[in-house]
Amino acid sequence: MSGIIGKKIGMTSIYSADGQNVACTVVEAGPCVVTQVKTPETDGYKALQLGYGEKKEKRATKAAIGHFKKANTTAKRKVVEFKYFEQEFNLGDTIDVSLFEVGEFIDAVGTSKGKGFQGVVKRHGFGGVGGQTHGQHNRQRHPGSIGACSFPSRVFKGMRMAGRMGGQRVKVQNLRVLKVYPEKNLILVSGSIPGAKNSFVILEK
Repeated sequence: MSGIIGKKIGMTSIYSADGQNVACTVVEAGPCVVTQVKTPETDGYKALQLGYGEKKEKRATKAAIGHFKKANTTAKRKVVEFKYFEQEFNLGDTIDVSLFEVGEFIDAVGTSKGKGFQGVVKRHGFGGVGGQTHGQHNRQRHPGSIGACSFPSRVFKGMRMAGRMGGQRVKVQNLRVLKVYPEKNLILVSGSIPGAKNSFVILEK
């Protein structure tokens, strides 16, 4: 599973060859620097660690600065590990958006927008109590009855209730690559990708 780190720029739409208006997300993918090469001999498994985004040296720890200096690069804001890269890379190599080809399908991983504390209608899609039943009669968007009586005298684990919504790691699979602009480090991917604008995104092949 090879991939690259990027930043979500925003959404737009383009016309396909058959005249369809396709919604797509613009991602600034790379360039990423190989900050560590893990091998079965030294680490027990094979993987590549990539770094993306510039970071002020005074905001990085001394351990991180020394780690990045081994790859002869500056401190990075985002570091992600990828397993099963098809190509062989060495410490300090650069990987850019040319890793992807137009027409292939990829997966996108991002952190969804945080929506704060939400009720059951927005968080879980409850329909509200329109029929004045399930334990209430005058509060449309409340959850209603949530448990039994004297037995089992508790609320079961996993009960869908109000709570914090969003701000979680989300993966969207099988997004088609529509266009690639290597000179600008941009890639256009069909559909939407989780996260706010300028948030970090991981694109996996």
